[in-house]
Amino acid sequence: LSAPGGISLVVPQPNINATVAQNILLSVEYSCRGVATIEWKHVSSWGTTSIVEWRSGNYVNISTVYKDRVTTFENGSIQLRNVGMRDAGYYFVTVMEEHGTNAYGTIIVNVYEIIYEDLHFVAVLFTFLAAVSAILICLMWLCNKSLHLFQKKTTHKLTASTTEEIELETIEC
Repeated sequence: LSAPGGISLVVPQPNINATVAQNILLSVEYSCRGVATIEWKHVSSWGTTSIVEWRSGNYVNISTVYKDRVTTFENGSIQLRNVGMRDAGYYFVTVMEEHGTNAYGTIIVNVYEIIYEDLHFVAVLFTFLAAVSAILICLMWLCNKSLHLFQKKTTHKLTASTTEEIELETIEC
């Protein structure tokens, strides 16, 4: 974007997708004739926060909220370390020339959580099903053993009763 006073501002990547705890580079490139002041602001559903403001070659004023997480670069870019869900939103950069002309740029940042809950659910479900299967296998084995014992007793009783009948038949004759 080129402003009337000779400021140009380029935002090569206007949309950034990041995951929690990742470092992101909010990249811009500006040029102007004089000394420029660069200002970054963050706007989200939680409100507007000033991140950093600096004059090229001079002072850097970083907000206390971002003090340990922001690195500035001479081309106007900033690096935001260890992003969280609250860092999602719109990042506005303003480049102001000393003669009063401005150039504006916007970067949209989406932050996603890596969800391990789904994997955790699958692992718990698999463990539960494996335990139920093991219990069912043990119950089937016990039922099978009980059936064999029952069949042996029934066969033994049946053999004993037929032997008695045969003995009784021989006595009657």
